[in-house]
Amino acid sequence: MGDCNPTTENPDPIPETNSKANQTDQKPDQIALEGSSSSAVTPPSIEMAITLPIEGVDPSPNSNPSWFSPKRLLIIFCVINMLNYVDRGAIASNGVNGSIKTCTESGICTSGSGIQGDFNLNYFQDGILSSAFMVGLLVASPIFASLSKTHNPFRLIGVGLSVWTFAVAGCGCSFDFWTITICRMLVGVGEASFISLAAPFIDDHAPPAQKTAWLAVFYMCIPTGIALGYVYGGLVGDHLNWRAAFWGEAILMLPFAVLGFVIKPLQLKGFTSSGSKKASNSVESVAPEQQGTEISKDTGDVLAVKVDLDDNISKKSSLSKAAGGFLNQWARFRKDMKVLLVDKVYVVNVLGYIAYNFVIGAYSYWGPKAGYDIYHMSNADLIFGGVTIVCGICGTLAGGYILDYIDATISNAFKLLSGATFLGAIFCFSAFCSKNLYVFIALFAVGELLVFATQAPVNYVCLHCVTPSMRALSMAMSTVSIHIFGDVPSSPLVGVLQDYINNWRETALILTSVLFLAAAIWFGGIFLHSVDRFNEEGETNVPPIERSNQQPLLEGNTTAPEESA
Repeated sequence: MGDCNPTTENPDPIPETNSKANQTDQKPDQIALEGSSSSAVTPPSIEMAITLPIEGVDPSPNSNPSWFSPKRLLIIFCVINMLNYVDRGAIASNGVNGSIKTCTESGICTSGSGIQGDFNLNYFQDGILSSAFMVGLLVASPIFASLSKTHNPFRLIGVGLSVWTFAVAGCGCSFDFWTITICRMLVGVGEASFISLAAPFIDDHAPPAQKTAWLAVFYMCIPTGIALGYVYGGLVGDHLNWRAAFWGEAILMLPFAVLGFVIKPLQLKGFTSSGSKKASNSVESVAPEQQGTEISKDTGDVLAVKVDLDDNISKKSSLSKAAGGFLNQWARFRKDMKVLLVDKVYVVNVLGYIAYNFVIGAYSYWGPKAGYDIYHMSNADLIFGGVTIVCGICGTLAGGYILDYIDATISNAFKLLSGATFLGAIFCFSAFCSKNLYVFIALFAVGELLVFATQAPVNYVCLHCVTPSMRALSMAMSTVSIHIFGDVPSSPLVGVLQDYINNWRETALILTSVLFLAAAIWFGGIFLHSVDRFNEEGETNVPPIERSNQQPLLEGNTTAPEESA
């Protein structure tokens, strides 16, 4: 801060301040207090002193850690994503899910197997078990997205993976329906942080010309993981025990959960680093400490009494601080949600995604049953499963590479979404109109190939129509919406429709027609004014220590360098 006592030996006194500098008869305490209370006499160069490095703070907090490379990050996230969906496939496999105990009219009973047999579950309870993870996923996704603004997103992924690991292990140790149901809900909580934050990390570090292709590779792990889960659950469940399948998943995920805490975290674009926050807090405490040392001689007793009072007050205010922190988080979440809901591009994209997921969810649940009834397939599970897996992988990858090829923009993404969905709907509709099994398989395969091409473009729009700091919440609310309004209600609604019509062909045609609605909604997005906000710099991109310097730099006295020379 410099010496407060002036010197009269200075041959070049500073203009307009000689009258104050020559007041040598003032007491040092008075000078110190005047200097701290009046900002008018503080040279601009003193304000710039806060940009000096702070001991113990990384001068470049946004630099990538030594373990990092973009391809390595993509591989790690793809493996984690695949393990998430291996779990979904495993719990639906016959080896893990099993069968209920049955008895014939003659009195011959067969013991049940798997979860359903051990816990004697009826089909309603078994259905609840398969979708229980959705409860945790839908509740925790927006919470993790909101926390990512005040906590390091990479560490939040580590927290989520840890919860997932322990919850899956708990499924293997469960002893009745309720314990395994609670564990399945916690599995959804653990998965929530990853699905909200992984895609923004990939979007940050993917090559600019291959962003959508990298997202396609990431989302390709969904059908691949489910397929592997069927095989993994069947093999482990048949040869060992259904509990061993869950324990194996937990062991495979454990290293990734540990890495989320022990390695140096990556910084997500659009969020202030923790190092900058520490620097800001350290700088803000410099001035009070200096002032305290100057006045401690005269006010030591008063400060001692104040310390005791502060201790008592701090104990009483701990609860109010916690409540204040929660209210701040809630206010920030409401503000961000309002931004999303007034964004026409985002709303149109998610509405089309809901209609799309409504059909896909019902296909996955009712498809084999409809195929068996319409075409009398003896192996409907195998045919529908095989077509979905192959077309899911190829279609997802193709959609990402095509969007990159034609130039990845939001407008082009809407064109690809509407075009692919419209053509896919035509092929799927034609497939269910056909009476020949092989014609049906050929047309339906082409239709699913086109429909799955939307996976990468729809998530590209979610990531790029908002500012970087909003991407986590954008992905979280998109996931919540497509499940709450899409695949969760579609299966029971289609069941009600089939009960009323009692004709699977007509029911399948009515369901498929919803894809035309999705194509129409996405087609409307082409005509919206869209701006790619990926490179927008918001307030959260500027570290606090740097943000506090903007005012003096922009509005300070332009003659300050001459005066301090």
